[in-house]
Amino acid sequence: MTNVLRLSPRRPAPAADVSTSRDGRQWWILAVLCLCVMVIGVDNTILNVALPSIVRALNASGSQLQWMVDSYTVVFACLLLTAGSLGDRFGRRGALCFGLVWFGACSALASTASTPAMVIAARALMGVGGAFIFPTTLSILTNTFDDPVQRGRAIGVWAGVSAIGIALGPLAGGFLIEHFGWQAVFLVNVPICATTFVLARIFIPPSVRRDESPLDPLGAALSILALVPLLYAIIEAPDHGWLAPRTVTGFALATVFFALFWVWELRCEEPMLDVRFFHNPRFSAASATITLTFFALFGSTFLLTEYFQFVLRYSPLKAGMMMTPVAVGLISGGPVAPRLVERFGTTRVVVAGLTAVSCAMVCYASDSIMSSFAAGLGVRLLFGLGMGVTVAPVTESIMGSLPPHRAGVGSAVNDTTRQTGGAVGVAVLGSIFAARYHATIGSLASVPQAVRGAARESIGTSLQVARGLGPAQSAALRSAAHHAFLSSMRVTFAVGTAIVLLALTVAYRYLPARALAPVDFDGEPATPEDEARHQPLVISVENASA
Repeated sequence: MTNVLRLSPRRPAPAADVSTSRDGRQWWILAVLCLCVMVIGVDNTILNVALPSIVRALNASGSQLQWMVDSYTVVFACLLLTAGSLGDRFGRRGALCFGLVWFGACSALASTASTPAMVIAARALMGVGGAFIFPTTLSILTNTFDDPVQRGRAIGVWAGVSAIGIALGPLAGGFLIEHFGWQAVFLVNVPICATTFVLARIFIPPSVRRDESPLDPLGAALSILALVPLLYAIIEAPDHGWLAPRTVTGFALATVFFALFWVWELRCEEPMLDVRFFHNPRFSAASATITLTFFALFGSTFLLTEYFQFVLRYSPLKAGMMMTPVAVGLISGGPVAPRLVERFGTTRVVVAGLTAVSCAMVCYASDSIMSSFAAGLGVRLLFGLGMGVTVAPVTESIMGSLPPHRAGVGSAVNDTTRQTGGAVGVAVLGSIFAARYHATIGSLASVPQAVRGAARESIGTSLQVARGLGPAQSAALRSAAHHAFLSSMRVTFAVGTAIVLLALTVAYRYLPARALAPVDFDGEPATPEDEARHQPLVISVENASA
């Protein structure tokens, strides 16, 4: 069917908070914001490459490796809403600079860790800094670009350029580990944070809107109390059982606190997150889609880096290089996505992107494809392109659904869904993988009975145990570990593919193809003043296909 679009007459927009949208300075601000986001991207991917080295140096278990990833992500996700609200109320530039200083200092602390517990604790502290960095970048961007077309393209650039961190992380991590040890993957954050701090102070003006930015300490506390037991139960379930008392208790506590959070946000006069806004399909469908998509991205990256180093026996540097096609696809797809949306609509573009991601996930489960340099490169490039084409329009759907003065909380919702989806992805896919690995290697007759208990923990511990055995037994255990890993990988990526297909279904069924009239944060139609600030590109669609 043919789309017939009527564009609204453009109203004069009031000045953005940072008052830069008319002098060209907004593009310099965008460059600084992208560099700030790269700090987060580099840290997330650089750690994945370092995990096998940390296993050997600190004798970390599979569960501890997951907590090194998730301790940061849990704290990060839990504090995002609060950090976004604080940035709106007390100044976004100040919140950004605080996050950079804290993140750099805690990264230096992580480099001094001598036990897995110290790494986990330092990573959790780094999550505090990250929570102040990520949402402020997107909220500053939204208020800087008040024109909807420019804003959409700026978000596409932000999504694409921020993916450079995904490419630099593995490459820099592999180089640093081979020449300086795993501690260097944390120390590298210090100069990056220092540079971005100076640039942020130079280029980003302050902005404060205290009267429109309420604080909600109880809501923040309830959101934290809901997420922590949920992720703890998922991560620990393979070791203690899905029906073990601590696992069931974790899920029960999470359910109770999520319900309390929802009720409190409905009744609070000035909620941090007015949950009634989820009645807006553009906001809720986009949030659900981004959550499920990042579930697949984080979980698959976690497993692929282990596959490259433990099964294919690549060096950290080569393993990092193998992940660069994903970043290249993200960098290429992000900036192009807004132009595709202008022509085809959000729904078609997002569905096409998720179709590419699901096809790539199917190929991820094949050892013959992923062990081939050419085929594996093509699959990872397809995965990155699909992610890039998906993330930018979904992010614009979330940010475009909110009034600009609530951009900090809107950005926090976007980032919370990303990080919560990522944390749950690592936890769920990691748990499914671990449970399958435990069962498979424990049932193989080639694994010596004396070392079966130690070898079943993870492929890293299996290979460590193999080093202490005789040649014949060592070869048998290595072969068994590889077989168990590949068997577990196939099951895990099948689950990941199902999650991506679920995201595709949500986007196709519920995500509007075009932006309609804006709504205010309480879920009601916006006032004329809010609509003028918001300036949607399209206010009506005739004969538009879903």
